[in-house]
This record gives sequence, C-alpha cells and structure tokens, in this order.
Amino acid sequence: MANSKRVKEILGWYASESPGVRANLARMLGHGRLGGTGKMVILPVDQGFEHGPARSFAPNPPSYDPRYHFELAIEAGCSAYAAPLGFLEAGAAEFAGDVPLILKLNNSDSLYSGADPCPAVTGSVEDALRLGCSAIGYTIYPGSSERNTMYEHLQELASEAKSVGLAVVVWSYPRGQGLSKEGETAVDVVAYAAQIAAQLGAHVVKVKPPSEHVEQDAAAKVYAAQEIPIGSLAERVRHVLQSCFDGRRIVIFSGGAAKGHDAVIEEIRGIAEGGGFGSIIGRNSFQRTRTEAVELLHEVMDIYRDA
Repeated sequence: MANSKRVKEILGWYASESPGVRANLARMLGHGRLGGTGKMVILPVDQGFEHGPARSFAPNPPSYDPRYHFELAIEAGCSAYAAPLGFLEAGAAEFAGDVPLILKLNNSDSLYSGADPCPAVTGSVEDALRLGCSAIGYTIYPGSSERNTMYEHLQELASEAKSVGLAVVVWSYPRGQGLSKEGETAVDVVAYAAQIAAQLGAHVVKVKPPSEHVEQDAAAKVYAAQEIPIGSLAERVRHVLQSCFDGRRIVIFSGGAAKGHDAVIEEIRGIAEGGGFGSIIGRNSFQRTRTEAVELLHEVMDIYRDA
C-alpha cells in the first residue's frame, strides 16, 4: 500500500537515513492490520532463548514449532515478527515476504543470572540480510555495570545495519546493581532508557510500561518542582514519548509477563491514550490458543487504530 500522510510524517523524522532504511521502516508501518496508521503491533518470540522452552511454550504446545509464530503473526496482521537467528532460519524461506522480519542480534539465557546482565551477540547484520529482514533488534540494559559494552556493540551493529538499509529496533530495559527492582520500571528510569536508545540511533525504541515510582533522588526533585504529571499510565507514557526526542521517534511498549485478558486490554488503553505508537506482545499472545491470540491481538490493534 502507498504510504499514508501519517507514515510519511514519521519517515520525515529520519531524514538523515538512506532510502533503504526509510523503505524498511515504511514496510513495517505499512504492513498488516495497522498499516498506514503510524501504529505498530509486533510479535516477539525470543522467550525460548531467554526463559527456556517449557516456560515459554508448554502453555500452548503448538508454539514449540517456529513456523507457528510466523503463521500467528501473519494471521493476526502484525506489523512485524521478531526472533533470534534459529527461529527465523526455521521459517524465513517458507514465509518469505509474508511478514516483515526483525532479527534479534543479542540474547541472554536464564541458566545463569547475574546482577549485571550483558547479552551475547547471537546474530549478524549479514544474517539479517540473508533472511530478508527489514530490521535488526538489540537489547541494552541501562543500569548494568556492563552497559557500556552493550552500547558499543549496538553502535557498531547499528552503523553496519544502516549502511545496508536495515532499520534498528532497540529493546531498552533498565536492569542491574544500579537500580532497585522497583526502579526497573520507574517512570524516570524508563524515560531515561528511551532517551538512551534514541541517542544510540534506534529508529524504534521498545520500553516497558512505566510505573508511578520515581527512582532517582535528583530526578524526583525535578518531577516535583516542574509538576510533571505521572499519576496515570497515559500521563507516564506521554512523558516517555516526550523524553524520546519530543515524540519524534517510534516508541512501543512491551506486553510483559503473562496476564489475563482484562489486564492486557486495560494496559493497552492507557498506552494508546498516552499516544504510544504500539506494543510488542509475546507471551500474552503465543501462550494462548491460536484463536484466542488472534482475537486478543485484533482487539489490541483496534484500540491503537481508534486512538
């Protein structure tokens, strides 16, 4: 489909990028049920690597098969499908051209859990091109003592990806000894994480929905003095977008841990009301039956489309 006025406006925020990068952003923004709206709902399936197969796929056994997730993303009309190297290799040829792909270039496993995580690089830009991807994905953990290593790896991979026309999607998840557990989703920390990802050159920034907690003492003084509204999820989402180049970067929000239908929808309504560009929903979709997952994803997409 031809790019809508809204999609062209968004692409204008990335004027320094090559036609190839902008074309791949346009492919994701133009694909599926939300095509042309400027909103995105992406299916991510890196949980098998991150959490283990039984924890990820046993609640819905057909999802052990990598092809299941291609089919789910296609049937639901997702904007893109993101996964590590192995899962994409298992279906990229069979489903070539059916849905934009994002190759997740770094991953961690849960067999060892340190206080300061640093994922391994598990794929390459060359792999992304070979598999026909529209973008690479990469996770950073602001707050970890290993953060600078991640930032440097991301800079190298993002530069290489952009040079060959691939878009860059960054998962920015605060974590590490520098933060309390509550602080990982604190509004000031999530806003900071979004800013860091944008400063590192991300075209699409993925963060967790922010809580009302303010972690940093220095930030708390500013939030109070400037009376920054953070009482509702919509207000906090609006603040995160403002913190990410005044809304001139695509910011999407994670679906988080598995939860009930009503909890998912309530959270999505808050994100949409705050102007969020969309969601990336993994366990809350593929751990349901195919029919239930498609119905939920359609409901989510309709909320974003009508926002």
